[in-house]
Amino acid sequence: MTMIMNATYNGQVLQLDEPLDLEPNTRVRVSIEPIEPKLGEPYSFLDFLASLELRGPTDWSERIEDYSEGFPQDAPNLS
Repeated sequence: MTMIMNATYNGQVLQLDEPLDLEPNTRVRVSIEPIEPKLGEPYSFLDFLASLELRGPTDWSERIEDYSEGFPQDAPNLS
């Protein structure tokens, strides 16, 4: 019997979207295929931001006023 199920990886384990109809301790083979969000499908704004891999100074939130007027001379080097 072959089943195709959707799951979410939370950084540690896969969490299935629905329960499995299997006996405990049944060995299975798992194949992983990422599901790309489809147009119109809900997508987390935080996931979107993380996908951009933006870089910025580590003190950005502490010195937002300084950075809003330009990049200060004493800002950390990002290279």
